[in-house]
Amino acid sequence: MGKYSELAKVIVANVGGKENISGLAHCVTRLRFVLKDESKGNDEVLKNTDGVVTVLKAGGQYQVVIGNHVPDVYADVMDVVGPIESGEKRKMNLFDKFIDILSSIMLPFLGVLCASGMVKGCNALFTFLGVYTDADGIYIVANAVGDGLFRFLPIIAAFTAAKKFGVNQFIGLAIGMAFCYPSVQADTMVAAAGEAGPLGQLFGIAGLDYYFTIFGIPVVATNYLSSIMPIIIVIAFAAPLERFFRKVLPDVIKNFFTPFCVMLISTIAGLIVIGPIISLLMKWVGDGMAFLVGVQPILFAVVVGAMWQVFVMFGVHMAVILPAMMNLMNPEIGFDNTVLVGTFPVSFAQTAVLIALWFKVSKKEKGDLGAAIVSGFAGVTEPAIYGFTLPRRIPFIFSCIAGGIGGGVFAIVGGILDTVKGAGAFTMAGMGVFGFPAYINPGTNEAINAAYVEAGTDYSAHAIDSVIAAAIGIAVAMVIAFLLTFFFYKEKEVVTVDVSSTTAHPVTEDQVVIAPVEGKVIPLAELKDQAFAEGLLGKGVGIEPTKGEVVAPFDGEVTMIFPTLHALGVTSNSGLELLIHIGIDTVKLDGKYFTGHVKQGDKVKRGELLVTFDIKGIESEGYSTQVPVIVTNTPAYTDVVATREITAGNGTELITALV
Repeated sequence: MGKYSELAKVIVANVGGKENISGLAHCVTRLRFVLKDESKGNDEVLKNTDGVVTVLKAGGQYQVVIGNHVPDVYADVMDVVGPIESGEKRKMNLFDKFIDILSSIMLPFLGVLCASGMVKGCNALFTFLGVYTDADGIYIVANAVGDGLFRFLPIIAAFTAAKKFGVNQFIGLAIGMAFCYPSVQADTMVAAAGEAGPLGQLFGIAGLDYYFTIFGIPVVATNYLSSIMPIIIVIAFAAPLERFFRKVLPDVIKNFFTPFCVMLISTIAGLIVIGPIISLLMKWVGDGMAFLVGVQPILFAVVVGAMWQVFVMFGVHMAVILPAMMNLMNPEIGFDNTVLVGTFPVSFAQTAVLIALWFKVSKKEKGDLGAAIVSGFAGVTEPAIYGFTLPRRIPFIFSCIAGGIGGGVFAIVGGILDTVKGAGAFTMAGMGVFGFPAYINPGTNEAINAAYVEAGTDYSAHAIDSVIAAAIGIAVAMVIAFLLTFFFYKEKEVVTVDVSSTTAHPVTEDQVVIAPVEGKVIPLAELKDQAFAEGLLGKGVGIEPTKGEVVAPFDGEVTMIFPTLHALGVTSNSGLELLIHIGIDTVKLDGKYFTGHVKQGDKVKRGELLVTFDIKGIESEGYSTQVPVIVTNTPAYTDVVATREITAGNGTELITALV
């Protein structure tokens, strides 16, 4: 067990125990559970646990956001959980299933994929700067390290897909290697002599090339090195095959005949049917995005940039970024000017919002804010989003606006600097500042180089154009995000009430509290707020209001009233301090549906109107209208006795405080 063992135990206990877990993976900042019963997850307990940023439910997953150290927490959670038995999995719709499958397959190698991209990018940078040439040994080795994973990515995807679908992972590897074998790639296939019958003619009419046949069925020319979706579907097809053969074959031969049958049948089915269909669909998706970019690249970048954080929050970003990865893997393209352009400035916009908030938050929050800023520059923005900007809402919106504008500027400047390719990435890379190497043209793609030659120039003249464009886009995004937050966001004034201390007014006699609100009387324990229900703020009662008026419960003074008007404190002439809280969590309404008729310091008479509120309006926003009525200086009395009346009307004696 590691240093997060205690946190791991708390997390496992509050997702319903290890018996409730049917799947677990992690990404850059969050644990992604697939729970058999999500209702067993204790959301609020986890959200208030030190070491947990927040809890989200999206894409069929129960996501516990941790932060940068999530791999260490994941390791300790796995030590607590042990082997996960899938059992009966929670039902998900088709979209959730797709996101869950894609995330489970891609997340295990995503960090390594980004690291490989960084190696490729740095290699291109050092070559551009003249540190070494492409003939030097260090370049050759670094290029092999950086490009190896991209070149054989279908094999890695087959391995992780096999784990997801319950296939022997070495069978998955073997099938993945078959699809990467040179003789089945479109650019190395040997043309077959003659026609492949009517089906071959039909393929020809459809514009699909084929090079050889299997049992007379033509195999469509496809480059499987440039896509991972075909191999994922083939492995999914292999899963029921393996279960079938393990069930029907005799024990004496099943260990080698099962992989024999599964590998052969799956590969043939994949080459004849699955691979061509999926490749064609992915081509249509890619062509669709390319069309949108071609129609209006700037608008596309703005929309993607503005929405990117929302995609990440709901866990669907992997589906959005997949076409970009296909472009990078395809040797005929080797470049992406779609999603990656719009998304790159976003984390910097979020970080700039935090910098502006630094000048506005309390001293207590600055420590956590500083850590989130550092994390943001590294491209990890969950601590920023869930810890600071999303709870405040407006700063989060500012970050989305600035991110979208930054993406648009990136696209504009890239198109001006490089009229051949425009702005874009040449590989996957790290996030934040570690993402810059992805935008350096390494000059290794023949298709890209040919485009520059055709335009009468050389790739080296534009090697860092996208880096410059990215830097300008980021600068614009950060400036806009900072200025919007600094000048147009104001921290709400936090009004605190010290309920632990006794009143400044001496308690001189017994005090009867008249019901400040008309309605049904409910015991304190039945209130929907834990702090009130457990009497942590003092003794009292609750009222389900039937009339939206709060009146003075005795003669006294309004000693506290929140700016949002949802809560006020009244002190009687004899020293009793009473808190009247209108609704549960209604502070979030920011004063909507509330009207004040007094101000702090006003002297009031029993029955005088203090605040009016719209019951139906508050309920329409999803908030409870329960009104806790609490004696906050309860310790100053020997006893505080609540009424036994079921309803409270005008003049009902609600509470009696005894000296």
